[in-house]
Amino acid sequence: MTSTRAAQFPESPIRKLNPLSEKAEAEGVHLYHLNIGQPDIPTPDEFFAGITDSDVDVLSYSPSPGLPEVREALVRYYGDHGIDLQADEIIVTVGGSEAGLFAFYVALEPGGEVLVPEPFYTNYRGFAKMSGTELSPVPSSAKDDFRLPDSKELDDLVSEYTGALLLTNPSNPTGRVYTKDELERARDVALENDLFLITDEVYREFVYDGKQARSIFQLDGIDDRGVMIDSISKRLSVCGARIGVIASRNRRFLDAALRLSQARLSPPTLGQLGLRNFLNSSEYPSAIDEMVRRFERRRDVLLDEVRDIPGVDFSRPGGAFYLMVDLPVEDADDFARWMITDFRHQNESVALAPGAGFYATPGKGKSQVRISYVLNRDDLRRAAELIGVALSEYTDS
Repeated sequence: MTSTRAAQFPESPIRKLNPLSEKAEAEGVHLYHLNIGQPDIPTPDEFFAGITDSDVDVLSYSPSPGLPEVREALVRYYGDHGIDLQADEIIVTVGGSEAGLFAFYVALEPGGEVLVPEPFYTNYRGFAKMSGTELSPVPSSAKDDFRLPDSKELDDLVSEYTGALLLTNPSNPTGRVYTKDELERARDVALENDLFLITDEVYREFVYDGKQARSIFQLDGIDDRGVMIDSISKRLSVCGARIGVIASRNRRFLDAALRLSQARLSPPTLGQLGLRNFLNSSEYPSAIDEMVRRFERRRDVLLDEVRDIPGVDFSRPGGAFYLMVDLPVEDADDFARWMITDFRHQNESVALAPGAGFYATPGKGKSQVRISYVLNRDDLRRAAELIGVALSEYTDS
C-alpha cells in the first residue's frame, strides 16, 4: 500500500508522454522535442572550467544557504539588473523547483491558497500538493495577451485562506511579460490583503522586441512581502546543474527558508563552482546576451510558420521561450499522444505538451498545447510543418 497523498500526487503533463516518446525513438522515429524547456545551446565553457579547474580535493557539503563567494557573485549579478540584494538575503537552492517549494512552505499555512494566473507552470501544482496547499486560479486569456486582471477582480479572488499571489515573469507557458502597471497592481493587492507576492523570475533575460522584465525588487514598498524564485538553468543552459535561488528582504521568511535548506543539507557544490567561475569570467554577460538573441530569432521563425497552419490561434509571446497554441481539435492530449504513437511523416514526428495540465480549472486548455522553441530554426520550421500535416490527417480521420 502507498499513502493517499502519494496516490493523489499529480503527474507531469510535460513528462507524462516520455515513455511513448522513448518507445517511438527506440523504433527509429525522429522526434522534434517541443514539449520541454531544455535549451540546445551549448553551456558556456567557463561554467565547466569552474568545475574542472577547481582545486577541490574532497567534494564536501557546501553551507546550507550556499557558498559565500557564490552568494556574493549573485549579488553582483542582480545588481547588474538593477536588483538590490545583499548576500544574506539570498539562499542558493537545488534548482528553481526547490526555491518554489520553499516559497510555498514558508508563505502559506497548511490548507492555504496561492493566487496564480492560469495557465501556469505545471510544477506549481506539485508544490501545492507537497506543501498541503491549493492553487487558486486567476483567469487570463490569449484574447487579451494573458494580461493580469484589474485590481478589483484580483481583490475579489482573495479569500480568508489566501496567503500569497504568485506571478511568473516572463511567463512559462504564455510568454507574457508583465508591465510595471500590472506588477504594481499585484503589489497593491498583496499589501492590502497582507499577502506575500512571489515572483518566479527564471526567464528574466529572455525578453524580446527591445523590452525588459521588471523584478519584484524594483517595486517600492514590497520589502516585507516580496519573495523571488530564480534559477540559472535557462540563462546558462545548465538545467542539470540544479542551482536556483530564493531571495527575500523579510528576515523571518529567510530564517524559515534557511531551516528548510538545513534539512536538505546543501545545494550542489559542483554547480556552484561552475556558476561562480562563469559570473567572474569574461564570458559573462555576453554568453547570456547571445543566447537571448538566438531565442528571439527562433521565436520569430516559429510564429511565422505556425501562423500559416489553418485553424491555429495564439497570442504573440514577449518573453521566455514558449508559445501556447490553440489547435482545431477537441482534445489536444489525445492529439499529442497520437502524434507520438501513430503519426509519421518521413519517419518524423513532434512531441508537444498538452495544455490542460497548465490549468487548475477543470475543462480549460483542452484544445491547447505548449510549444517550446528550444530547437534551431531549421528544426522549428520542420516541426511546424509536421504539426500542420498531422492536423490535416487527424481532423480528417
